[in-house]
Amino acid sequence: MNLLASVRIALRALGANKLRASLTMLGMIIGVGAVIAMISIGNGAQNAVNSQIEALGTNLLYVTPGQLQQTGVTTASASQAAITYADAKALADSPDLPIAGVAPEQTSSAQVLARGINVNTRVNGTTPDYEWIRNAHVADGEFITQEYLDADSLVAVLGANVAKSLFGEDDPIDQTIRINIPGRSGVNFRVIGVMEPKGGGGFGSQDDVVFVPITTKLQRLATGRTVRGSPTVSTISVQVNRDDQMAAATAQIGELLRERHRVEEDDFTILSQKDFLALAGSVTGIMTILLGSIAGISLVVGGIGIMNIMLVSVTERTREIGIRKAIGARRRDVLFQFLIEAVVVAIVGGALGILLGGALSQLVSGIDIGGGTKLTVTVTMNSVLLAVGVSAGIGLFFGIFPAARAAQLNPIEALRYE
Repeated sequence: MNLLASVRIALRALGANKLRASLTMLGMIIGVGAVIAMISIGNGAQNAVNSQIEALGTNLLYVTPGQLQQTGVTTASASQAAITYADAKALADSPDLPIAGVAPEQTSSAQVLARGINVNTRVNGTTPDYEWIRNAHVADGEFITQEYLDADSLVAVLGANVAKSLFGEDDPIDQTIRINIPGRSGVNFRVIGVMEPKGGGGFGSQDDVVFVPITTKLQRLATGRTVRGSPTVSTISVQVNRDDQMAAATAQIGELLRERHRVEEDDFTILSQKDFLALAGSVTGIMTILLGSIAGISLVVGGIGIMNIMLVSVTERTREIGIRKAIGARRRDVLFQFLIEAVVVAIVGGALGILLGGALSQLVSGIDIGGGTKLTVTVTMNSVLLAVGVSAGIGLFFGIFPAARAAQLNPIEALRYE
């Protein structure tokens, strides 16, 4: 019996019991649909995270205090686990480093008040270079300038979310805000600009922050300590000239800081955008695999359903099997026929599952995941091929036992079966 004839017989057998066949396929439909949807959503989430990280800037290095170990724990002695404003100046003034700019930051939590409204956010003291190093632009007004920095001016630039929370649709330029840092007296600042919305949250978010000159932050809103005669900073962002100079810049920055800190082992960590992208990709990849594996349990349940229905089918068609063997059908012909039926059930269910997974993916595509960033979900060919392959494999795996049982029936006993 050829393959096409076996498929026709399988479809005819399924058509004879439409409700039972539909219920049998349901596990495959749900399983394949869930796997495709989870993989697609996971890929979309990874792309969204990558785009947010890349939006922070290009060719960037981040210098942070403490040595990051493989366990993810930052370690160093209390006196050494710090980078300072003087370190940032030394990097900026070094003529040998292949860098275009340096932007130190000192960040702390704060309560910002205006017109009787208060917002809990972050205050980031930084320099004018931050604007172009971190690809941050003002939508209205101006960013911190060198004049403001040199004069320790009480001026502030609001992130998009902070401006909206405090002033709504009103123009915040030249308005006064009060910044309260725990342990420090409140200070009034004049708003000189509002940042463009960047989207997202978490690391480096520029929407939920207030920028002030770092000199003002260190003098009026300082929350850090002094190490090696200089106030500490949270991080130093360094713009490297070119992509191919990233490794050299990392090595030279490390050498300069070890010399300044008088240590042999790093008491700081230097990370690049590629490090953040790799970390984000690893986390989202693990989550995608985890979600896909959980959804894959439905495929196993669907396979057990196929095995169950095929065993019932063998019992119901015992006389049919006896007649086929009596007129010359070989054991392998019977085995092949029931395997084909199991695979057809799995593939048809898998095809419907692909449609379900695509529909679920489109349903969640475009959802705002924070900061105006939209989740873009697309069904990839790899996930479709995976679903088809898994469906066929489950059909074969769970169809072998019922098919073998049918093939081993004694034709005489099968003909006598009532």
